[in-house]
Amino acid sequence: MSDEILNADASASFPNDRRKRNIPVATDRRRALNAAEKRRTSERRRLIDPTTCERDYNDEETDFMKAMDRYKRENRRPFPTWSEVLEVMRSLGYRRVAEPTELPGNGPKKTVAAPVEAVV
Repeated sequence: MSDEILNADASASFPNDRRKRNIPVATDRRRALNAAEKRRTSERRRLIDPTTCERDYNDEETDFMKAMDRYKRENRRPFPTWSEVLEVMRSLGYRRVAEPTELPGNGPKKTVAAPVEAVV
């Protein structure tokens, strides 16, 4: 028998063959157009230097990152808890001195606990 006859017999004996059905698949969320649009509208991307892929940190941010790195190395804590992060901030001299404000970002505006600020 030829291949055509075998294929015809197979499709006749298996009418619900899944290989013969046209089943829609999910849309790929990583499409280039969608990603490019998100990059254009993302606030985060504007703060990153495209040549080095790093942000320009101010002195306070650099001091905090160095203190956190030192804490993690000295205490062998690669993922410190939020309580430990607060301890590091307090060790740098940060204290709550202002009223609560809105959180930064694009989410819904809600007031939360007061931010921690440096005591001068």
